[in-house]
Amino acid sequence: MVRRAGRSGFRQKKGPIEQLYTAPPTGCVVVCLDEMGPQASKSYPGRRLVRPAGPKAERAKQEIDYGRRDVAGYFFGAFHPATGDALTATYEGRTTANWIDFLGRVEAWIDPAVERVYAVLDNLNCHSGPDVLLFNLAHPRWEFVFQPKYAAYLNLIEPWWKVLRSLALKGRRFDAWAEIEAVVERATAYWNVHKHPFVWGRRRRHRAPSRQGVATIPNA
Repeated sequence: MVRRAGRSGFRQKKGPIEQLYTAPPTGCVVVCLDEMGPQASKSYPGRRLVRPAGPKAERAKQEIDYGRRDVAGYFFGAFHPATGDALTATYEGRTTANWIDFLGRVEAWIDPAVERVYAVLDNLNCHSGPDVLLFNLAHPRWEFVFQPKYAAYLNLIEPWWKVLRSLALKGRRFDAWAEIEAVVERATAYWNVHKHPFVWGRRRRHRAPSRQGVATIPNA
């Protein structure tokens, strides 16, 4: 359920994004842009066993060492749904300067022969500042397509973030931000070797039709 899905103008914004995914214009590339974070390096749990107090034996416990170490930062990502190609970069902040730097990396990443670049992204302030307008003037093949509020599902990088978390972050602890940067770079490289396209609406079309009523006769 999308919050405020029936608000004025939602369908007018949603339709063009869906069309870019399903029937993009000839000679164009659709990329999904976003940031994930902040991600902080976390300390390792204590390794010294704490002996239980009292004569009755209890299970062994570990001394817990909570707290962050080093800095917390952000992952900037670009995802090409039609091919599955992904690009990531790590920054210690989510500033306009970092965003412009990342756009420059994406511009160098996309084939120069592409005539038009449609970038799907959210309405974060740094995505539409004066520096972004200057970038757009310097790179006229770019067109920014802003998704409606409360409709993050329209940006196909969102499910890919889950893949990246699973490859790089799940079940791991990091002692420094540099370790996170290295593992995200390796995970992105691994994904690009084993990539696959993300097709808009595939899961919805293949979903089994629901049956209405509680007294439906089960299949024999």
